[in-house]
Formats: sequence, C-alpha cells, structure tokens
Amino acid sequence: MFIKRKEFIQIGSLATASMMLPKFLRAFEGRTMVPPGNKVMVILQLSGGNDGLNTVIPVRNDLYYKARPKLGIDKSKALLLGDEAGLHPALSGFKELYDDGSLGILSNVGYPNPDRSHFRSMDIWHTASNSNEYWNNGWVGRYLDAQCSGCDKPTQAIEIDDVLSLSMKGNNLNGIAVRDPKRLYGTANEKFFKEVNSSHLKDGSEEPVDYLYKTLAETMSSADYIFKQSKLHPTGAEYPKTGLGNSMKTIASLIFSEINTKVYYVSLGSFDTHVGQEGRQENLFKEMNDAVKAFVKDLKANGRFEDVMLFTFSEFGRRVAQNASGGTDHGTANNMFLISGGLKQKGLINEMPNLSDLDEGDLKFKVDFKDVYATMLKKWLNADDKSILGRQHQYLNFI
Repeated sequence: MFIKRKEFIQIGSLATASMMLPKFLRAFEGRTMVPPGNKVMVILQLSGGNDGLNTVIPVRNDLYYKARPKLGIDKSKALLLGDEAGLHPALSGFKELYDDGSLGILSNVGYPNPDRSHFRSMDIWHTASNSNEYWNNGWVGRYLDAQCSGCDKPTQAIEIDDVLSLSMKGNNLNGIAVRDPKRLYGTANEKFFKEVNSSHLKDGSEEPVDYLYKTLAETMSSADYIFKQSKLHPTGAEYPKTGLGNSMKTIASLIFSEINTKVYYVSLGSFDTHVGQEGRQENLFKEMNDAVKAFVKDLKANGRFEDVMLFTFSEFGRRVAQNASGGTDHGTANNMFLISGGLKQKGLINEMPNLSDLDEGDLKFKVDFKDVYATMLKKWLNADDKSILGRQHQYLNFI
C-alpha cells in the first residue's frame, strides 16, 4: 500500500491527541514501579476567568455587598471559614477539606501589568512569562525538557484532553494529550492505521513523510502502553458521571498504576460569566466539588493523598462590581486552591482582598503566580525552578 504525503496528512483525526505523544515515552515500555513517596502534581485549570470573590467570599466586608447588591452571596448561605470568609455554597467538599486541614487558599494571586484578554492572559499563565514577553513554550513543557535531558529515567506529563495546551509544550519535549486511554488505544490499533504504518517499510518517502510515519509508529506503541498501564490498577471508586468526574477517575487510575507520571493537567469551564453568573458558576462548582471530593477520597483510600498536590488556577478573576447583566466582567487578581495531604500551611494562607484599595475597580495582586510555580517545582517536584522559569522567584511556605 502506497500513501502520498497529502493523503497521510489527512489522517489528522488521530493526530489531535496522539501526535502529541513524545518520543521519550517509549522508554517506559519496561517495568517502572512508582516508588512510595513519589510526588505527583495535578493542575486544574478553571478556564474563562473564575470569579474569585464569589468563590472565597468576604462575608464581613460591606464593600463587597455594596459592589454586588444582587450578585453578592449572603453570609447565611456561605460555608463559613471562620469570621471573615466563606466558600461558595456549592463547594461543600472543599469545606470538608478545609476542616480536616487538607485545603490551602492563596488570595490576591496574579502578575504585574495584568492583561484582561482571555487568550493573552492564559498564555502568560501557561508560559510563566512576564506580561511584556511572548514565549512559545510552556512551564510544564520546560520542566520536561529539564528533567529528561541526559537522565536515565525520563518523566512525563499527561493532559486529559484532546488537544495539548501551551503549558505542556517544551522546546524539545511535549506532554501527552489523551482524554481516554481506551479510546486512544482502540483508534491506534484500527486496521487502517496498522496498514498505514506497515506500508512505510515499503515506501521510500521523503523526509517529512518519513517523520510522520515515525510519529504514527510511536503513537501506536505509546497508546498501547498507556492503556495497558491504566488497566493495571484501575480505581474501583465511584466518581460522578461528568466530564471532570471521568477525567479525575482516569487520573486516579494512572496514579495507582506503574506509570511514572509526575504532572496531570485537566480543565473545567467556561467560567466567563458576563451574563447570568449565579447559575453557571454554581453548576460548574458542583461539578468541580463532586469530582474533587471523589478524587481525594480515592487517594486517601489508596494511601496516596500525601504524595499528590492538586491546585487550581484561572487566567484572571472578575471585576469587583457586578455588571448590569447579572454577571461580572474581566478583572485581575484571583485565588488559588491547594489540596494535598502534604500541605505545611493550611486554610487562609494570606490576607483576603482589600476592597478599599483597588486599581480602577480591580483587585491588586499581592502574590505572583510564578512564585507558586517556583515553589511547586522546587519543593514538590525537586526540579531546578530557576532554569525552568528563566529567573529566580520567591518560594512560598505552603509546602
């Protein structure tokens, strides 16, 4: 069977997830036991700009209720975290984590000269660049570059999605985008793709096509490996039958397997609540709450909660004042949740937003998100954060 370049490129239905599989994954096709204490980082992206003020609510601040006469969440409905703050009513599982010392909350997280464009601000968070810099690789991708350069045991990162985000793309290595290991395995093993792959042995193709054939072969090999590893110790726990619930169940099964994955990445959204924020945020928070609650329960039951750090982020928060459409518009600083059995600082780690000191109606950031990344890289993943992030950042004390 002979296949031309144009015809080969049209096979792209497989490529969205599987072509992102890096060459180094084949190094895992031996027995690689996950040692006790192996640290895992789970990144939960709240896409669209989640409203932080209605997430961690300043229940005793009159300025909050003045700015949000209809959208503000009453103290009687909030899940109270002491006298000053409360969680959104849909986050009951997060309240339980707060009560048992497994939840940390960082407020006022952002970066200097913030950008209110979804795309640009997300790029800044994905690359860990300054707001005046434009980088084409991500901070997790550069972590892979650093960890897998000359090492005898390469590491990997998996994004539970069909498309790889910029944060997972390095200079030399990329993370893996796969929503369902079983589906990828089935696709990669279809007769058509096996015939395409075997035809390369008989085809003296030019270099670009040769590269694509090689990528396909590695994809098939890697898809087989990931699926087999995911079946070694599949979780038997009950998870909600939602998009995020299914993703967290996949992550748990991979954590419990012998696959040596350090970073998992998953997204939920959209939190772009210009209109009708109350209902949309509540529905998204219910999905997040139920999925994370099941995930944490599963980790605890399998003795891995001490080794896993889950954190949330969103590309920006919302403006302090509500708009005329029952929503909020693009803002700046925001909060981040930190969830782990290995936290050293718990609860409200820093001060709540100062609503009497705003920048043209927006919150002022107090914590640079790149300091959070540096802390994760250095203290959790034992990586060289300075080389990965391109400069020295301050370390925080939550781990």
